[in-house]
Amino acid sequence: MAYGSPATEEDIAAYFTHIRGGRAPSPEALAELTDRYRAVGQSPLTAITREQAKRLSERTGMRAFVGMKHAPPFVADGASDARRAGITRLIGLPLAPHYARMSLGGYERSLREAWDRELIFVPGFHDHPAFIAAVLDLLRDALAHGRPERLFFTAHSLPARIIAEGDPYRDQLLESCRLVAAGMDLPPWEFAFQSASQTGEPWLGPDLLEAIEKSGAQDALVCPIGFVADHLEILYDLDVEAQAFARDHGIRIRRTRSFNAEPHFIDALARIVADAIEERVTARTA
Repeated sequence: MAYGSPATEEDIAAYFTHIRGGRAPSPEALAELTDRYRAVGQSPLTAITREQAKRLSERTGMRAFVGMKHAPPFVADGASDARRAGITRLIGLPLAPHYARMSLGGYERSLREAWDRELIFVPGFHDHPAFIAAVLDLLRDALAHGRPERLFFTAHSLPARIIAEGDPYRDQLLESCRLVAAGMDLPPWEFAFQSASQTGEPWLGPDLLEAIEKSGAQDALVCPIGFVADHLEILYDLDVEAQAFARDHGIRIRRTRSFNAEPHFIDALARIVADAIEERVTARTA
């Protein structure tokens, strides 16, 4: 399961409305989002998710079905496909490493509403050794092309109220960063959020661009540890908006490449799935 993206420009309004819980966006907000999609030539997320599912199926020998949170094929569509195929037990795998009730919790609710058979749900994999190892691979590759003054780990910001509600999202992100940092010699690093929405309430910070400016670094590497594929938050927020900021400030900003369907990430997902199955079996026999 992944977040979803509009298939065409004509689908952006319906997509944005679904994200907003059925409330249509203002013409100004819709125009801004449309401009962002035009700037990156649409999002490849759905195609990447399908390829990830295909390769994970080949790697594990299990059937794989795709469902998106906010665009077709929806999570319920993926569950229907599995039911028609005669599947009696599903493993729900959101392609997001860190748990937040409003993100991974939403995937779980959608899947449980659509699936009345046996379900093993994977509530993130932020500290799984295979995921940490895969992040280290990305960083080794990036650092082989030059060591920056400062490294910034990032993830999608969420409303700040989740902290008061006891949500583990920020703590899990920081734990992932510390586990990665323990695995290799990194440049000085810090964590920042990106891609906050303008909703009239505070969102988690610090913001990435503000953190880069405050650091004074002239050469920064960004590792978007909260994302596993190329989509709008990578292709626009980092590759367009952050690069415009870099040009304006006379600095260099680059990022680690995305996992997408790279073999080492598919291998990591296979291990995560296998461990989820083993945990269920162990719980049953305990």
